[in-house]
Amino acid sequence: MFKNIQFNRIIFILFLIVLIIIGGLGVFFLHSIYNLNDLTIPELQQKTIIVLAIACGVFAIISILFAIYLSRFIIYPINKLIESAEQITEEDKNVKKLFFNKKDKKPQNFEKIFGAMTMELKDKLSEVSTQKNQIETILLHMTDGIIAFNMKGEIILINPAAKKFLSIRPEDNTFNDIFKKFKLDINMEKIIYLENWTSTEQRIQVEDKYINVFFAPFKNETDRPDGVIAVIQDITEHVKLDNMQKEFVADVSHELKTPITSIMGYADTLLEGEYDKETQEKFLNVIATEARRMAKLVTDLLTLSRYDSNNKITQKESFDLGDLVKKCQDKLAIEIKKKKHKVDCFVTADVPPVYADKYDIERVVLNILTNSIKYTKEGGEIKIYVGFVYTDAYIKVFDNGIGIPEDDLNRIFERFYRVDKARTREMGGTGLGLSIAKEILDKNGGSIDIKSVVGQGTEVVVRIPTKQ
Repeated sequence: MFKNIQFNRIIFILFLIVLIIIGGLGVFFLHSIYNLNDLTIPELQQKTIIVLAIACGVFAIISILFAIYLSRFIIYPINKLIESAEQITEEDKNVKKLFFNKKDKKPQNFEKIFGAMTMELKDKLSEVSTQKNQIETILLHMTDGIIAFNMKGEIILINPAAKKFLSIRPEDNTFNDIFKKFKLDINMEKIIYLENWTSTEQRIQVEDKYINVFFAPFKNETDRPDGVIAVIQDITEHVKLDNMQKEFVADVSHELKTPITSIMGYADTLLEGEYDKETQEKFLNVIATEARRMAKLVTDLLTLSRYDSNNKITQKESFDLGDLVKKCQDKLAIEIKKKKHKVDCFVTADVPPVYADKYDIERVVLNILTNSIKYTKEGGEIKIYVGFVYTDAYIKVFDNGIGIPEDDLNRIFERFYRVDKARTREMGGTGLGLSIAKEILDKNGGSIDIKSVVGQGTEVVVRIPTKQ
């Protein structure tokens, strides 16, 4: 620790100057009280000695008090400041170089010390400002909502995502204003003082969205509660997926239960007694039909599972789409003949080969044609067009069948979704055909679009990329 000799000399000189000023003021005071011209010499000497003695005593007391004040309120803080500056110089080598000369290693004057301290303080403030701007930018662009409340429940920080998720109005300025309308069994006191015994996570519904809110108290530098922060997350997609998964499990269970029940019922009936050959054949046909239906359902489920887990290897190759469609039409000739449909297939000239998994695309075409045949009344008309536009080949299938209601068009690609469940089961459908078709086309870079009017028919358009 060093002692600043120059500073002590300055203080001493200032002290002497103050004493001289006080003494001069005392003489002037005496002169103003006593008129020296009106007194005799003995009296003047006597009174002068008494007054000077009193004045010296008073001046001495004033000087002592002034010295104490100067030491306690001026010199001591400055010495503490110098000690702090010395500590900074010991911790920071760069600042230390500014305090000392390279040759004699002696401390330099106050200007450089306070200059270095000012630069250090400026750097710290700049760093704090940069961190503040970074935090504000992060909060502004976060997809999750953030709200901070002080101990009075007033908002001290909020980002745009939170306002959007909770539909916060301009007049909502407190904790109760925001969360009271959702009727949550939670308040600031529970969050702060019963943190370990109270659930701090709440799920609320705002219009058609599901929101998850997590509450947590935060503390100040003395480790005392200073407020509450709320983190808001939009979990709508998670809830929808969870509901779809539950519906899927329920649908699979129901779809498997129906054929199994039929098989068990007819099999038990045959085992209970002897029936004629015609009855036995009838029962056995039902058992075979339900068994095939169950096998097809399991096959479709396995296919979807392979696509979902990316275990299905897509073997792409070049092939003629027009020839494939005509072969699919030939495979369904018996069904077409049974329902007496008129089916026409038109292939425009110069359709380039498509580049996709031939087996998968054949499955898609068969599914679309089968649906048109099933849901078109006897004697109906089905038209198939194969063409080329831009870099995609396309298949268009028109029919004048029963059509699909507009409200159902957005859901027809969902698994197990049926417009008419009873009729679909009667016709042997599993409700997975269009779901599988969409998965196949997605894997092959294609697309499928369906338009329909109830009572007028349905149009299905499939696009498949060409090799180019």
